[in-house]
Amino acid sequence: MINTADIFSINSEMEFEKIAFQVFKFQFENNTVYRSFCDLLYKNPSDITSLEDIPFLPIEFFKSHDILSSKKSIEKKFSSSGTTGSITSKHLITDLRVYEESFNEGFKQFYGRVEDYTILALLPSYLERDGSSLIYMVDALIKQTNKPKSGFYLDNLSELKDTLIELENKGEKVLLIGVSFALLDLVESHKFQLKNTIVMETGGMKGRRKELVREELHAILKEGFGIEEIHSEYGMTELLSQAYSKGHGIFECAKSMKIFTRDTEDALSILENNKTGGINIIDLANVNSCSFIATQDLGRVHNDGSFEIIGRFDNSDIRGCNLMAL
Repeated sequence: MINTADIFSINSEMEFEKIAFQVFKFQFENNTVYRSFCDLLYKNPSDITSLEDIPFLPIEFFKSHDILSSKKSIEKKFSSSGTTGSITSKHLITDLRVYEESFNEGFKQFYGRVEDYTILALLPSYLERDGSSLIYMVDALIKQTNKPKSGFYLDNLSELKDTLIELENKGEKVLLIGVSFALLDLVESHKFQLKNTIVMETGGMKGRRKELVREELHAILKEGFGIEEIHSEYGMTELLSQAYSKGHGIFECAKSMKIFTRDTEDALSILENNKTGGINIIDLANVNSCSFIATQDLGRVHNDGSFEIIGRFDNSDIRGCNLMAL
C-alpha cells in the first residue's frame, strides 16, 4: 500500500519520482483496466527507468470503464459536465480523505491559510448538477473559513455585489471563484475597484456565452473588477489535484502533480519542454484510481515546470475547467 502522507509531503523531484514509481507498480498490480492497457503496450514496472516511460491512460477510459486501484467500497462518484445525451466521465472515489488532503494542501501551497479568506463562489452551472468535484472542494473550503459571508451565490448577483463592496470596505481578504460566464454577468451589471479580492475563474462558458480567448476574457474581467491579474484554477473530474495560475494563464502544479506534453502524432512520445503537444498528467493523489492520464488538452510545459493550456484536440468534448480554445 502507498502511504498517502508521503504524497503530500513531497519536497523534491527525486521524492516525486520515487513515489511515482511506487504508485505505478501499485496500480499496475491492482488496477485491471490500467494493467490491460500497459500489457497492450508491453510495459511493466521492470521496463520503467524514467517518468516518461510510464504509460499514460487516455482520459476517455473514465467514460467507458470503472477506473479503480482500490478494493474498498466507493464513497463518492464525481462526474463531469456534458451536453444532453453525451457520455460523461466518472471518477469513483474510495477514500474522500485523500481528495480533501489534496485540495487543502494545494490551497495552502499557493494561497496560505484558508481561514484568512472569505470565499465567495459563483458557480451556477456546477451547482445545477450532481457530482461536481469542484463544488465538493469549494464547499469544504468555504466551511473551513468560518466566515459568515462565505458561501455560494447562484443567480443573486445583486447580493454578491453588495457583499464584495462591504468586504472591500472592511479591508477583508476575499477569494471570488467563479465560472467565466457568471463573472462576465457580474461585471456587466456592476463595475468594481477591488484591492483585497482575488478573482479566480474556472474557465468555460458552458454554452451560456460565446467562447472567448483567455486574453480577451481576462482583459474584460480585469477592467470590470479593477484588478491587475485574474487567477485561474486547472482541474477536472478525473484529477484529485489542482494547478493554479496567478496571472497570464501560467499554471503551477500542486506538489502531488506533474505535467508533460506528448507528440500529437505519436501518443507514446513525450516532448521536450516548450513544445506544444497533448497534456499528460501525473496526479499522485489519484492513488486509488489512475495517476497517469493522457488528457485531451493541448499545451506546453516551461523549463521551471509551469505550464499553459492553449486549446483542445478538435475531436474532444468541450468540458471541464480552463478548456477555452485559443
